[in-house]
Amino acid sequence: MIGELLRIAKQCDGVRCNMAMLVLPEIFERTWHIHAELFWPQATQRVRKQFPAFIFMAEVYWDMEWTLQQQGFDYAYDKRLYDRLREGHARPVREHLYAGLDYQQKLARFLENHDEPRVAATFTPEMHQAAAIVTFLPPGLRFFHQGQFEGRKKRISPHLIRAPLEPVSEACQQFYEDLLAVLREPIVRDGQWRLLDCVPAWEGNWTSDCFISWSWEKNDGQRQMIVVNYAPNQSQCFVQLPFSELAGQAVRLKDLMGLASYDRDGSALVSRGLYLDLPPWGYHVFQITALP
Repeated sequence: MIGELLRIAKQCDGVRCNMAMLVLPEIFERTWHIHAELFWPQATQRVRKQFPAFIFMAEVYWDMEWTLQQQGFDYAYDKRLYDRLREGHARPVREHLYAGLDYQQKLARFLENHDEPRVAATFTPEMHQAAAIVTFLPPGLRFFHQGQFEGRKKRISPHLIRAPLEPVSEACQQFYEDLLAVLREPIVRDGQWRLLDCVPAWEGNWTSDCFISWSWEKNDGQRQMIVVNYAPNQSQCFVQLPFSELAGQAVRLKDLMGLASYDRDGSALVSRGLYLDLPPWGYHVFQITALP
């Protein structure tokens, strides 16, 4: 199998290893009652000795992503995030994003692949967009599937070489064009990322728990703040911004995924936070700039 990987590495830039956790010694022995030696560290090292830039991606389940990352994989499927998004509750998603960046940056984030149902057939259009913002704008590898941008709904077996014609969803296609424009910005690839706190807008308002928010920042002063109301109800909160240097300045928040643009007092943003009142599955991708 190492010889096969070396042969593949002569022809392409990377490989996706199907059900990669099945050859881990503890899994193999539990399945077959046969002793097994470690395979992946030896395999990945042998390939990289000849092809240092070769990429290994693991399809992995059963919470073994970190294990395979430690055994030489550049990326592992983030099935846990997908499952939590599909369940439709913000808190488990937010808790997933508390993980260390050394782990998150090596996760392949996705909303569909050849094993999963089409996202356009599984999520409502509004939930689909909210889930895409949460999936693709935090750190990690952004992993898209053929037909996802066009809103295709029929899952095709990988054993087939053709698919039925489906009408293109113009709304879905436009959403992904806008999202890809945001992803082309260097700040969401090499900026500093942090998860933000969302606090109740008033005492007793539980809907602040429906929000997921984070920021990107670069040393040259570029800033982004993303916030999603990941819930089927209207929600309110104050988002705690980490940009203390905005105090005493006028600040503009321009939504890169919509038409909204707001001018706010920087001192109020720093001291109390940004007040938001969003509809079900609503979101903003704010570019934050200090006005002259």
